[in-house]
Amino acid sequence: MKKIVVLTGAGISAESGLKTFRDSNGLWENYKIEDVATPQAWKADPEMVLEFYNQRRLQASKALPNQAHFSLAGLEKYFSVTIVTQNVDNLHERAGSSKVIHLHGELTKARSSKNPSLIYKINDKKIEIGDHCDDGHQLRPHIVWFGEDVPLVSEVIPYFQRADIAIVVGTSLSVYPASGLIDYIPLNADCYYIDPSAKENMSNINFKLISKKAEIGVKELVGKLKQFLIKE
Repeated sequence: MKKIVVLTGAGISAESGLKTFRDSNGLWENYKIEDVATPQAWKADPEMVLEFYNQRRLQASKALPNQAHFSLAGLEKYFSVTIVTQNVDNLHERAGSSKVIHLHGELTKARSSKNPSLIYKINDKKIEIGDHCDDGHQLRPHIVWFGEDVPLVSEVIPYFQRADIAIVVGTSLSVYPASGLIDYIPLNADCYYIDPSAKENMSNINFKLISKKAEIGVKELVGKLKQFLIKE
């Protein structure tokens, strides 16, 4: 069975109604990135940071997977699929994808503010000041903030190295280290980039560009991949 690796970004979630910093010039409902999504913000005003992510968690819980999520999940009938997402919602899982790796963390989890390995499933519950974990420290969102290391990058590199097919969806490829993952894809792999700004964002000549929104572009590509499989 051929191996597919999919790298997804904010664009695929935006089509389910989830707002992004990318779409609003660094502002999200009047929050600045540096005020809510950095270690410095957490140190300066943890209550505001928690409120921001409590709002995001609630919004994400109400959002529904869109056709792009369902189309990617449907690929598992024909291929070995690994989804590597920069998104912190669980829309891929709710659409039926069974192997999803979240590079930047997950809204539905909390972790110790001192020990990153102490992680707890909270689903759509709020995190409040005074909510402590087993080590006695304040809980924080299980999110990789700007300026923090992305520990799962080394774990996902082999999926790109072994890919027969690589699909990039809804990301501007401007955030490192996620943007560097495409450099590990074999030269003989079939590569596709789906984004309305595909021509502006992608300089890698190995990628076939699909300048469409995720819902339309993914559905079309999945249909073609199934046809290729039948012909083989």
